[in-house]
Amino acid sequence: MNKVYLIGNLTRDPEVSETSGGVPYCRFSIAVNRNFTNAEGAREADFFNIIVWRGQAEPCGRFLKKGSKIAVVGSLQNRSYEDKDGVKRTVTDIVASEVEFLTTNRGEEEGQEFVKPVKKDRLSLEPIGSDDDLPF
Repeated sequence: MNKVYLIGNLTRDPEVSETSGGVPYCRFSIAVNRNFTNAEGAREADFFNIIVWRGQAEPCGRFLKKGSKIAVVGSLQNRSYEDKDGVKRTVTDIVASEVEFLTTNRGEEEGQEFVKPVKKDRLSLEPIGSDDDLPF
């Protein structure tokens, strides 16, 4: 089994691109706070590279920005490459299968679209006089 659940904040703006075959993807990284503090009393964070494919890529690039809080469900995936000096490097990415936006709006000061939370009215129920009034 290879499944990861993370909640964190974007460390940079997302980058949207597409493969040579035209498949869209979005890359970004998130910081996830640890549950404990270090010896100096400071809370440390871990940083994870995230890649989102296909239909979720465009909304992530459009609505997320540095600092946005998100929840990610995905799997770990390793990839290797040679750097400019010919040294083999291995990188671990989180390939997201689900991304949930936890930040409710974008900065209006930037003049961009933003998402507002929807207020749901409480359902008002009418009392029923007796069991004889029930429709079943």
